[in-house]
Amino acid sequence: MARRRQIYEGKAKILYEGPEPGTLIQYFKDDATAFNAQKRGTINGKGVLNNRISEHVFTLLGNIGVPHHFIRRLNMREQLIRQVEIVPIEVIVRNVAAGTLSKRLGIEEGTQLPRTLIEYCYKDDALGDPLVAEEHIACFNWCSQDELHDIQDMAIRINDFMSGMFAGVGIRLVDFKLEFGRLYEGDYSRIILADEISPDGCRLWDMVSGEKLDKDRFRRDLGGEVEAYQEVARRLGLLPEGGDNAVLDLESHRKKKS
Repeated sequence: MARRRQIYEGKAKILYEGPEPGTLIQYFKDDATAFNAQKRGTINGKGVLNNRISEHVFTLLGNIGVPHHFIRRLNMREQLIRQVEIVPIEVIVRNVAAGTLSKRLGIEEGTQLPRTLIEYCYKDDALGDPLVAEEHIACFNWCSQDELHDIQDMAIRINDFMSGMFAGVGIRLVDFKLEFGRLYEGDYSRIILADEISPDGCRLWDMVSGEKLDKDRFRRDLGGEVEAYQEVARRLGLLPEGGDNAVLDLESHRKKKS
């Protein structure tokens, strides 16, 4: 594929100009960050795994009617996506108390919440992605009321589906982050799911042992990040059982072959 113009680089992905108008190429990096990029590192092969896991989840969500930006996976680290105008809101869906929720409210981590909780953060790295209320969203017109209703409805539907999907492979979906964008079709726009869904943005615990299978292993210096991401992919049927020989990094694979 010819080298294309870079549009944007974030903490975990790079966006390039797509082959056709209205498309982008999303490249998944191995870079890992935590605490609003105050902690930085690398998880070898993470980009390959996240690309594959996100493709799998987006495809299944599309099958149940959730509109999204994913078109197809191009190679081990890239996927073709629809270009959208990102709504500057991170949507946090919580089923179990963990992370910042436990710290803010003094709730013991692992406590099952009485109902699914949806929180919103304003997307601004310089401000630390602060928590905001629906009133902030309306006041500053980050999205319309109708758009917010669509976001809420999709978030609940995605949570219901993903909770069942992960439970079926012995994983507890604790919480996760979603991003949405406006897809323009002429003068009309509609809200669709964007970004990615992977262990980078989900808290995933083994239902029996409680072992963390997500980026908390990096945040909390637990080690075993690569193995945790591989385990999620393996349980979803994306890696063979005992797949230690799976190709996770194309460059290192080529070096071994040569």
